[in-house]
Amino acid sequence: MKYKEIQALSDAELAAKLEEGRAELFNLRFQMATSQLDNSARVKLVKRDIARVQTEIRAREIAADAKN
Repeated sequence: MKYKEIQALSDAELAAKLEEGRAELFNLRFQMATSQLDNSARVKLVKRDIARVQTEIRAREIAADAKN
C-alpha cells in the first residue's frame, strides 16, 4: 500500500489496517516457522505497510498536539 493511500484513510480505517497487518504478519511468521511459507518476501512488505500506518498515526498525533 502506498503512503498516499494511507494518508487518505480515516483514523478508524488506519487502526483497522494496523490490526489487519499485525494479524497477517503473525500468520506469515507462523507459516515460516512451519516451513509452509511460499513467498518469504511478503513478510518484508507487510512489515513496511505496518510501519507506514504507524508513521501516519504518529504524524496525526503530533499534528493534533500542535493545534492545542
